[in-house]
Amino acid sequence: MTQIEPKTADLVAHYAVLTKETMPELARTTHRHWPVKNDHCFQRIVLDTVCGGVWYDHLARPAYKHLTRAQALQAISLCSDIIDGTADLNALNKQSLVWRGKLS
Repeated sequence: MTQIEPKTADLVAHYAVLTKETMPELARTTHRHWPVKNDHCFQRIVLDTVCGGVWYDHLARPAYKHLTRAQALQAISLCSDIIDGTADLNALNKQSLVWRGKLS
């Protein structure tokens, strides 16, 4: 039996739910030690990490309309790793801020 691959748009939608709903809710409830709480901050960190720098230097705006399948899969994987604690959100946030010139 062949397995149907999800469409890129469905992957992007899943990434959006993770960063706009799931992660902010966790930040307010069970993951209060996270350095960010707002959806746009999670999106910044995840997209900067996926792009290896400030996301809008690599993607046209709005980012969700321009993510490749590979980038969407990487973003979902990174969100999952952040949620389960195998990716360090504090370190990822600091790196994102360094790329943006807000930290040295």
